[in-house]
Amino acid sequence: MDLKSLKERLKKYNNKDIIITDHTREQAEVRNIKIEEVIQNIMHPDKLVFAEEQKAKHKHEQKYNCYFAYAKDYYHRYIMVLDGKLIIVTIIGINRRWQKAIEDRR
Repeated sequence: MDLKSLKERLKKYNNKDIIITDHTREQAEVRNIKIEEVIQNIMHPDKLVFAEEQKAKHKHEQKYNCYFAYAKDYYHRYIMVLDGKLIIVTIIGINRRWQKAIEDRR
């Protein structure tokens, strides 16, 4: 799925459709990332600059590695599974040039 299509799909989710795992909540707390901010990024994906599909465990799922840019040297990386609901598997806040990280992924 291309980036534009993924953004459109993400906009269709609302709070009750987004599942935050216990592991993700723990990561957010340790990394000082607000869960509400993560949810807003998903429902309003303006900051989404790169996404790559990953191999999902089940055929009916889609799994994505997504980069949400805040500045040249700060971004959030979310691993998400779309399966009717949207499950956030992991979140990471990264302090380095996101452009370089994305170039390395291509």
